[in-house]
Amino acid sequence: MDWGLLWFDDNRKTTFATKVKRAARQYREKFGRVPDTCYVHPTTLSGEDTMPKGIDVLESTNIQPDHFWIGLKSGSH
Repeated sequence: MDWGLLWFDDNRKTTFATKVKRAARQYREKFGRVPDTCYVHPTTLSGEDTMPKGIDVLESTNIQPDHFWIGLKSGSH
């Protein structure tokens, strides 16, 4: 991913999938495209068993905990 939207959500009452869906909705509203990739810190992802449909969720230690870098895979612009 070359660029994207950085979303922050540290609400412990919200599910992981809901957080990704909210980030995806904001991305769609801002850029008019449907995102397909989301990078998160490994600690944000650990223990999650419900993944959002249609979005590849990948771990990256470059992303801070509770942050979601969401966008389009490189080459899919």
